[in-house]
Amino acid sequence: MGEEWHEVGDRVYVRRHESYDLNVGLVVGEGHCLVLDTRMSHREAADLIEAIRRITGSPWTVVNSHSHFDHYFGNALFRPAEIWGHVRCAEEIERDGLEQRAKVAGFVPEDRRAEVEEVEIVPPDHTFTDSATLDIGGRVVHLRHFGLGHSSNDIVVHVPDAGVVFAGDLVEEGAPPAFSDSYPLDWPATTAAMLVELPEPVIVPGHGAVVGRDFVAGQQAELAAVAELARRAHVEGVRNLVKLFPYPEEVAREAIERAFLQLDDLSR
Repeated sequence: MGEEWHEVGDRVYVRRHESYDLNVGLVVGEGHCLVLDTRMSHREAADLIEAIRRITGSPWTVVNSHSHFDHYFGNALFRPAEIWGHVRCAEEIERDGLEQRAKVAGFVPEDRRAEVEEVEIVPPDHTFTDSATLDIGGRVVHLRHFGLGHSSNDIVVHVPDAGVVFAGDLVEEGAPPAFSDSYPLDWPATTAAMLVELPEPVIVPGHGAVVGRDFVAGQQAELAAVAELARRAHVEGVRNLVKLFPYPEEVAREAIERAFLQLDDLSR
């Protein structure tokens, strides 16, 4: 895979990492840059900073795509820069960050435990609900929240002058979408809204290879099938339907569990 920067639009770069197959974005303007996501530890963030400095020496603004550990545990090393995220991203990190760190320390290999335990939890200090626009060295960059999906607080980074969209974990390449903290009934409409409102040709998923609109449209159709099958399973039972899901059974059952939580909330 190789952890080098790849320019996917004018001065818009992606660095794909072996660790969690995570993509980090870099948007370079005149005398300023934007960094999307900061990796899963201070040590990984230090590696990222070294890589950024091979592209630009400019100060940065940081954006967190959502509140999952592999996207924000490196935040502390980027201060005192502004860190942007959805309002629920900041709230969930403030509420759950220490618990999340303990959980991650419990499942990483033993030789990485200290690396996780030393992480300082730093939530975004600049937040928004639906949209925000940043000036990155004379370049306009839009932050958009289209709705619930992979998490409660996924945001999309739109770089219109380069024709690039960073979709975060709303889009997954190389593996099925991750449903553990998801809203399966909403996710299809959220992805559809992104496709309709942002007609850009280059879409960078949170993990995996850079894709185009056809790939995202296909994944949106799979997510719509998941939502419909989950609704049916809530009425008819899971046994005869689980093998109809477009993903492996373990993934399907996680999606079903999350969808059932949503449906049960609606029925209360």
